[in-house]
Amino acid sequence: MQTIIDFITNFVQRPDKVLMDIINNYGYWIYVILFLIIFAETGLIVMSFIMPFLPGDALIFAVGMIAANDEQNHLHIEYIIPLLMVAAILGDNVNYFIGRRFGGWVLGRKDSFFLKKSHVEKATVFFNENGKKAIIIARFMPVVRTIIPFICGVTNLDYKTFITYSFIGAVLWVGVISLLGHTLGQFDIVKHNLEKFIFGIIIVANSPLIFRLIKAQFNKNKEE
Repeated sequence: MQTIIDFITNFVQRPDKVLMDIINNYGYWIYVILFLIIFAETGLIVMSFIMPFLPGDALIFAVGMIAANDEQNHLHIEYIIPLLMVAAILGDNVNYFIGRRFGGWVLGRKDSFFLKKSHVEKATVFFNENGKKAIIIARFMPVVRTIIPFICGVTNLDYKTFITYSFIGAVLWVGVISLLGHTLGQFDIVKHNLEKFIFGIIIVANSPLIFRLIKAQFNKNKEE
């Protein structure tokens, strides 16, 4: 757990250094590591309860940026995009089938360190408000993107419908953010202020969730 926390803390502060250290230490294994990180964030629902603010969006942006400036030629954007798309889609599938098979058992348990029903309830409300397009929108929202596939499985959403929207969401999420990083990463202002851009991306990505939490608390206080 401490290793994960240290990784996220260091990544926010110096994302380029963290990723370059991984490349220098592990070479082409960087692809496997990036695959596992994106898969875990989208496929392991427990991650949304342990570490709700995982750096998925910021990670994809930083990887795209470094791919544009990697003098060692380890990162190739044409490999990164399809690889991380597959990781995101596979993660969604794992979460969907966990929800379909074990959803009732999971939701029937009490709150614990590994399960916060409030997160599931908020994601359920978001899904009900936005319908199937929530699968796409949730890709750009930490916590929600991890729980929505689980909710789809619990509610037995038609699999063909789910996988279609999951595919579209993965293409937009990975494709848009990585290409944005790859394009902006070629400008000196971005390369020299990467940590500020990463922090901004994290704030923007979490702003819908933060806004909903503030709104829910405001309505609760108003009712009281």
